[in-house]
Amino acid sequence: MQPKTTTLDDLVSLAKRRGFVFQTSSIYGGLANSYDYGPLGTELLRNIKNLWWQKFIHQRPDMVGLDSQILLHPKTWMASGHTTAFNDPLVEDLTTQKRYRADHLIEEWQEKNNQTTDTSPEDMSVKAMDEYIIQHKIVSPDGNPVSAVKVFNLLFETSIGVVTGEKSKIYLRGETAQGIFSNFANISNSTRMQLPFGVGQIGKSFRNEVTTGQFVFRTLEFEQAEIEYFFDPETTDWQTLMESWKTAMWEFVTKDLHIAAKNLRWRKHTDTERSHYSMDTYDLDYKFPFGWKELWGIAYRTDYDLKQHQEYSGETLQATTTDNTRRFTPHVIEPAVGINRLFMMVLAEHYWEDTERSRTVLCLPRQLSPHSVAVFPLARNKPELIAAAKIIYQELLGKIPTTWDDRSNIGKRYLYQDEIGTPFCITIDYQTLEDNTVTIRNRDTTEQTRIGSNQILEYLAKKLDLAEEAVLG
Repeated sequence: MQPKTTTLDDLVSLAKRRGFVFQTSSIYGGLANSYDYGPLGTELLRNIKNLWWQKFIHQRPDMVGLDSQILLHPKTWMASGHTTAFNDPLVEDLTTQKRYRADHLIEEWQEKNNQTTDTSPEDMSVKAMDEYIIQHKIVSPDGNPVSAVKVFNLLFETSIGVVTGEKSKIYLRGETAQGIFSNFANISNSTRMQLPFGVGQIGKSFRNEVTTGQFVFRTLEFEQAEIEYFFDPETTDWQTLMESWKTAMWEFVTKDLHIAAKNLRWRKHTDTERSHYSMDTYDLDYKFPFGWKELWGIAYRTDYDLKQHQEYSGETLQATTTDNTRRFTPHVIEPAVGINRLFMMVLAEHYWEDTERSRTVLCLPRQLSPHSVAVFPLARNKPELIAAAKIIYQELLGKIPTTWDDRSNIGKRYLYQDEIGTPFCITIDYQTLEDNTVTIRNRDTTEQTRIGSNQILEYLAKKLDLAEEAVLG
């Protein structure tokens, strides 16, 4: 029997049912392209971010971190080109006035009509998209004619100031990168890092997206993990550097997040698609339930950003060679990923319907699971079992991510922990009271092992690949 293909509905259902993701403001009918992360989703997100930070900041001597503001001086976005070049091609349903991405409408029409040999909308200009929609009579999802294609700026505008008429226009940041560029001199002077070196940042960004129906893949507010890696173009070959970062990205996804290589691919941007600041760009795509989509991008931004900020600010953002014989503007390689997309990929990749045992399992890697272990008393109405289980629970707290579960019957508890990705469950039963042993159940195999309660920490340290000295104290 072929394994069931995971659908977007499967992921949305699990996420809501088990507290990973909720629709924002659901009691008021929700807000389009906006989601809240529940208790388990918060833990999974944090684990992904911690793993990224450990891999790309803590484990590299050539990297430092930054946490810049969401609200930056408005000139930042003028210098970067976002106020004029940060656009999406939109059409409007002439009946309902709903807005849609023109390139997405074309892409969906091509897939539906098996027109895969046609030019990709990513390679089309705004005029070409307009002509294509007219030629093929493409309509909105509601079946209505659409307007001409227009460009729509993605930056969110707001204002600062308290008095009407005295407020100043400002923008919510569209990417975290610009805070790194504008702080280049501060970072160089304070850390005395020598080129090549990189600056990493995880933080919220905002884009006035109109695409709906892709869950947390594309949202108004999202979290980015971006790196700007600065180098001297006369002493470092940018193509070699880009390949090394592509390798690091691939290894993080396949080895740390345990994603199958068959579900990943590299895709080079065309000249039409590539951003205004980039000389070369690649996307690492993942095969999501709704098709191949960008997971992680890497771009060679040259010295575009630093030069632009020098021009608009009048401040010097240059570096000097170690022998002080040459001043130059560093070039940049930028690997940038959406944490929310990593989150969605992890759910999609590790969702498993075990038809043999009639259960749904989230086979998360041990370092990502919201809880590493769950502790059960066999019966919830037996004080002696609860007391014995509480002792073990308290001993594990603070050493291993642990949760307590005494709801319903033991079988339902196992199924619940399988669904949320808990690798191990410990059951305290009547035999525990006699010989101080417990049962440990493996999520993936459902196998149960009987061990002494004084061996639990050592057993879990080995199974979870943790440092025994940290766990055992």
